[in-house]
Amino acid sequence: MNLQQKMPTLADEFLRRNEGREGKREFVRGRVVEMMIDVTRNHVDIATNLLLALRQHLDRETFSVGSANFGVRTPDGIRYSDVFVDRKTAAASADDPIAVEPVFVAEVLSPSSYGRDFVHKLADYKGVDSLIYYLILSHEEPRVWLWGRSPEGWNGPQELAGANAAVDLGQLSVQLSLADLYDGVAVRPVS
Repeated sequence: MNLQQKMPTLADEFLRRNEGREGKREFVRGRVVEMMIDVTRNHVDIATNLLLALRQHLDRETFSVGSANFGVRTPDGIRYSDVFVDRKTAAASADDPIAVEPVFVAEVLSPSSYGRDFVHKLADYKGVDSLIYYLILSHEEPRVWLWGRSPEGWNGPQELAGANAAVDLGQLSVQLSLADLYDGVAVRPVS
């Protein structure tokens, strides 16, 4: 007998169906999108450096900092960013499968993700009311692109490159040096 399960059409249905399943997938514009999970060592090292730097600088009573295993609800579905910061609020609970009030998300580029990260995910993340910053990090060299939200709306990207550059997340009172974000990562120097 061949049983076919109904595919989820709502974000909450996707979260219930996705719980405990192997593999990585997102829910985008009413569709389940299978994601590649073959990341490079550089990708992992950069994401880990960013996660640790944020964890070191942000108050743990106020913010959760995490990785791609925790979802971010967008107006069009559920995304899994490489690194996120979620503000802890009264609405947050220990059993949440997604961020309640995400304020920062970051994606580390891979050769196949440029269009998704710079176009599709950018559009999705800009629709998250609580989000203040979206950061994309190159996996090949110390170079990042930062979008920020002000009372007037979104601005950016601000492109920063080289070990002497720093990402200013002023609304979170955090500065991240590219030297720290790319520490121990086998990248080429900025030309």
